[in-house]
This record gives sequence, structure tokens and C-alpha cells, in this order.
Amino acid sequence: MPHSSGGRPPCAHPLTRRQVLATAAGGAVALPPEPARALPRRPRVRTGFDRLAGEGFARLAGRRVGVVTNPTGVTADLRHLVDVLHEDDRVDLRAVFGPEHGFRGTAQAGGSEGSYRDPATGLPVHDTYGRSPRQLAEVFARAGVDTVVFDIQDVGTRCYTYIWTLYDCMAAAALARVRLMVLDRPNPLTGRGAYGPVLDRALASGVGREPLALMHGMTVAELALLFDGEYLGGAVDPETVRMAGWRRDDFFDATGLPWVPPSPNMPTPDTALAYAGTCLFEGTNLSEGRGTTRPFELLGAEGVDHRWAEAANALGLPGVRFREAYAVPVFSKFQGRTIGGVQLHVYDRRVYDPVRTGVALLVTARRVWGGFGWRADGWVDRVAGTGVVRRVVSEGGSVDEVVGAWGEGLAGFRAVRERYLLY
Repeated sequence: MPHSSGGRPPCAHPLTRRQVLATAAGGAVALPPEPARALPRRPRVRTGFDRLAGEGFARLAGRRVGVVTNPTGVTADLRHLVDVLHEDDRVDLRAVFGPEHGFRGTAQAGGSEGSYRDPATGLPVHDTYGRSPRQLAEVFARAGVDTVVFDIQDVGTRCYTYIWTLYDCMAAAALARVRLMVLDRPNPLTGRGAYGPVLDRALASGVGREPLALMHGMTVAELALLFDGEYLGGAVDPETVRMAGWRRDDFFDATGLPWVPPSPNMPTPDTALAYAGTCLFEGTNLSEGRGTTRPFELLGAEGVDHRWAEAANALGLPGVRFREAYAVPVFSKFQGRTIGGVQLHVYDRRVYDPVRTGVALLVTARRVWGGFGWRADGWVDRVAGTGVVRRVVSEGGSVDEVVGAWGEGLAGFRAVRERYLLY
């Protein structure tokens, strides 16, 4: 907007308080030189998709491609890979396959977006959530694809469903005789090791098909190789596109990559770190924090008070403290009602043990709150992959007794895991 002849044009350089006062007193103010424009920092880690694109998509040449992805399938500059592939004449992209929460990520837990035509690209989007491998094989056939590409950001915990979408798609690919390619992304919890109970196959479900540790310490490409080698009889032979620059001790913020919430209640990498243990609260009558601003970090129920935080802090768990906290969830358990409980504050993630912490919170919640109980459908056994957690906690057992109960199974999984590590 034009200024009057007696006025002064707006300055691009904000003045300090001292400069403003000097100007008001009639003093002369020397403006600082315009600072150099900072260039965006290049991510240290290149994802599998970034490497695939860097090769000119040569691995997809002559193929009819379908992509299993969701909002996390982005490039380092936040373009979605479906848009990139759709615009590139070197790729024949035929279809998109959406997992739990949907291709655009709008559905809450246990839901999906259905099948539709994507308004941005015109591509058909097929709903894969809850479908068996045979049903998925039929979906792949109807879509007319001969290559299925998987690219979704996982969170590193067995009971998060995307790795089982991968498993089911692999089984379907073997049935449909289509090629399967996995584009790797970081495990946000690092890949340093495996922790927690290993799934008992008798408790297999959509939150765990095969014997993995609750905190598996693997990337999706490594899991694809393990699934094929251990559970699918080598029938898939998945092609994996590795990352460049990722180290096994990297937490997500060390990668330089943008974080896109993998689901509505996984807003930050901090959430993912807590979730690896507090996911167990989904099987209780306490809120796991859905409907609050800190899902899986803020836990509670009506009638819980300061005694829970005090009991949890008294255990001296490494790397974490607990704050007495209150909230009113806007949906899910205790919707619209005030709950009391704890908020986790991780101050040293290098020594923090998410699974042990989750168990400790179960043990102390039962000890201090007389209303503590399990979901009637036995869901905690599905999430934990074992009945040990529920049984020992219910009997008044200690944290060490719960954790010690899965040592042998965990040692066996760790030995198997080592054979499939890529980094």
C-alpha cells in the first residue's frame, strides 16, 4: 500500500528496543546488513523412495505399479510419492492401496477410508484394511498391477498394524504372483535391539501375526526379509531398496527427515517412543490418552490421583519421570469427563526402556487404584502377545517378575533377528 510523502517506508529489518528509543530521541540508527538467506538443511538420511527416484525409477521400468502407502509416504521436501510417481512418464502407476486409517490418514483406530478415486490424481484407491491375503490377491488382480510397492513409516512396535499390512501384502503377492518391493524408512525408536515379550502364535491377530518382540528394533525392509525367510517359506523374495546414511542408533530427529503422523494418535516421534510400552494400556480400563493432546504419554482414569505418579517415581526407572496430570478426553475412553493420572516425561531416551516402563505403570496403577481392571475382551493379551503380563500383574507381581517371564523367548527372537539386519 503506498505511503504518504512525509512517512517512511516499512523496514524489512526489525529494530531492537534500544534502536527504537534512539530513533524516538532523534538519534541516527544504522540498519544491519540483510542476513544471508539460510538454505534448507539437507536430510542426512535418504529413504528408499529417495534412492529409487535418484536412480530414475529404473527398477520400475516396464512395470504396472500399485503403491501401498499413506500420508507418511513423502519425499524429503514433503511431496507425496504418489504425486511424484503419477507425474513421471517413466512410471506406469495404476493404483493406490490404503491401510488402516486410510491413504489420506483420516480414519481413527480400527477404521479405514474405503475405496474411492483419488481426486488429486484420478487413481483408484483400494482399501486393504482387514482383508485376508487371498482377498488382497484378488484386489491386486483387479487393479491390473504386476508390481506392488510398499512405502509407509512404521513406529517400531509390533502391535502397530502397518507391518502386518506389509505381511499380508507379501502373502498376497505370492498368491497373485506379483513382484513386491519395499522402500525402507527409519525405525524411529532406533534399531539397537529388541525388547519386550515375543508373540505367542495362539494370540495372533491384526496387531501381531508372527513371533516378533513387542519392540522389534528393525526397519520395514528388514522385517520383509524376516517375514519371507522365517514365515512365508521364501515364496515372495521381496526386493528391498535400502536407505542411505541411516545408523542403527539413530532416533528419528537425527535423520533430518520430516515427521508426518503415521496415524491420528501418533503426532510426534516422542509419542512413538512412549507407545512401545504404554500401548499395553489399550487393554485396560484406563485411558491411554486418546482424545488428549498427548496420546500414549498421558494416562489416567476417573478416581486416580497423585499416588500413581508418586508410586511410579519411587521405582527410579531410568530416563523417565512422571508428573501428576489431569485431562478431559474429547473422544475415546472417558470422553468429556475429568481423569487423573500421569504424564511421562522422558529426559534421557538413551537409557529409557519403553516396555519396562509400560509394565511398571501397570503394576503401580493396580497397586494404588482400586478400580483398575482389564478390558473384558482380553485385548491386553493380543497387544502384549502373551498372557504373562495380565496374569502376573493381576497376581500382584513385581516389574522384575513380569519382565523376567519373557527372557527366553526374547533371546530366541534376537538370534533370528540378527540374520536379517541390513545396516
